[in-house]
Amino acid sequence: MGFDVQSKWLTPMVALAFASLSASTAISLYFCRKKSKELESKVQELQISLNSSAQKCSAERQGRIRAQQALRKALAQSQSENLEQSPYPMTPIGVIQSCFSTRNGTPRQPLLVPLARACLFFDSARVPPASLEGLAEYTHCWIIYVFHLNTDLEKLWRQPSRSKFKAKVRVPRLKGGRMGVFATRSPHRPCPIGLTVAKMEAVRRNMILLSGVDLVDGTPVLDIKPYLPYCDSIQGAAMPEWVTMDNMLAVTSVSFSEGFSSSIADCWETVEKKSLYGSWNEFQCLIRQVLSWDIRSVSQRNQTLDSLTTIGNGGALEGTLGQNSQDKDICCNENDMKPLCSEDAIYHLILEGIDISYRMNCNGNVVVEKAVVSSGIPSSNRNRCNYSFWGEELN
Repeated sequence: MGFDVQSKWLTPMVALAFASLSASTAISLYFCRKKSKELESKVQELQISLNSSAQKCSAERQGRIRAQQALRKALAQSQSENLEQSPYPMTPIGVIQSCFSTRNGTPRQPLLVPLARACLFFDSARVPPASLEGLAEYTHCWIIYVFHLNTDLEKLWRQPSRSKFKAKVRVPRLKGGRMGVFATRSPHRPCPIGLTVAKMEAVRRNMILLSGVDLVDGTPVLDIKPYLPYCDSIQGAAMPEWVTMDNMLAVTSVSFSEGFSSSIADCWETVEKKSLYGSWNEFQCLIRQVLSWDIRSVSQRNQTLDSLTTIGNGGALEGTLGQNSQDKDICCNENDMKPLCSEDAIYHLILEGIDISYRMNCNGNVVVEKAVVSSGIPSSNRNRCNYSFWGEELN
C-alpha cells in the first residue's frame, strides 16, 4: 500500500524532471546552433574580405607590371626616335685613396707599377660589409670608375649637337696620329667611365687594399667585379701593333742624387703615419718604378727648347698645361717621341703629398734630385688608412 502511494508521487516527478532536462537541452542546443551560425557567417565574411584583398593585390601587381612595361616601351620608342639615351641613376659606391696625389704621374695602364698602392673605401650606407664576403678568395678585381678630373666634364650637360666631343684623339704610340676614341683608352669619352684591373692585397671590413693601380687619389668608384682568368683572359686575342709599342715610353735608367736620401728621410717624418708604405726605402722603390716610364705627355716631350720653363706635376708646364697633360692615349703633337735634350728642365712628381723633382736628359736617363712635402694637395678621404693598419697583409 505504502509502495503504491510513493509510486504515484514518484512517476510525475520523474516525468517533470525529464521534461525540464529536455527543455534545458533544447534551449542549449538552440543557442549553440545560433552561435555556430553566427561564427559561420563571420568566417564567410572574413573569407570574402580575404579573397577581395587578394584580388586587389593581384590587380595592383598586374597594374604595376603593365605600367612598367608601358614605361619601358615609351622609353625605347623615345630613344629610337631621338637617338638619345635616357639617364640612369649612378651613384659612386666608394672612393679611392691612392699614392698618386695628382693625375700627372699616374700610370697610363694598370699593373705597370707593381708598388702603386691604393685603398678603396666603400660607402657603408650603400655597401654593407656582407657584400664583400667571398671577395678575398680572388687575387684580382675589375674596377669601374669615373674620370672625375677631366677638365671638359661640363660638356656632358650640353646637347649632343653642342657638346663638341671629338670622335678621334691623338695617340702617343702613333706619334700623334689620330685614332677613333673607342679604339683607345682615352679618358675623354661621351661617358667618362674608366675600367681597370688591380691586385687585391687584402679585404677588411669596408675596405680593399689594392696594388698595381693606375688610379688617382679621390677617384669615385661605381662598381667592382672579381677577375676570372678562365673567361677574362682571352688566348689569341688580337690588337693593333701600335698598342704593343710600350718600349717607346720606357726610360733608359733611373738614379738618385747624393742628397736625395736625406731629403726623403726628412719628408718621411711628416707623412709616415698616413703613408701606405712601411719605410722611405720602400717609398723610394715606388719612385723608381713610376719614373721607369716617361710620365710626361707627348706635347711636353716635344716642346721646343726655347719654351722650356720649370715643369710641374709630372711634366705639366706651369701656367700653360693643366690636368689634361697626362691623358691616357692622348697626344697633342705629331712630332716623334724623343726626350727633351735639355738637362735644365726640372720635372715634378707628387706621391702621397711628397713633391719629387727630377731631370731627364736626351738619352732618357732620369736623375731624381730631391723631395719636399708638397703644400696645397688636399686629402680626398677623411678615413685614410696607412701601412700599420694593414699590418701583415703588406709583408
